[in-house]
Amino acid sequence: GVGAMTWSPLACGIISGKYGNGVPESSRAALKCYQWLKEKIISEEGRKQQVKLKDLSPIAERLGCTLPQLAVAWCLRNEGVSSVLLGSSNPEQLIENLGAIQASVLPKMTSHIVNEIDNILGNKPYSKKDYRS
Repeated sequence: GVGAMTWSPLACGIISGKYGNGVPESSRAALKCYQWLKEKIISEEGRKQQVKLKDLSPIAERLGCTLPQLAVAWCLRNEGVSSVLLGSSNPEQLIENLGAIQASVLPKMTSHIVNEIDNILGNKPYSKKDYRS
């Protein structure tokens, strides 16, 4: 009977694709107070994340959605997630993120699609169904 509220389903904007070629001057990661984000993006791990995003792009295209919509739908489809906390910088981002539901992306998250995504990400969490043992 307990659910999780996930936050930052777009990984502080990394999944938006705007950091694919570095850190744009007008981005959050360019701000001095977000130096930690910039370091994460330009790190080896950050470059590996960008490769995974490129690998996820064909899945999003097949489903007729954007990577941010795919990310939100991927979070929402998890049975342990009650809600997803979105942090949009402008109305357009909010509308795009809500498209995960409005564009019917969530119903397209079949077990086959989810397995394909999980294989790319390589971070599928362990799920134990019987919480009393």
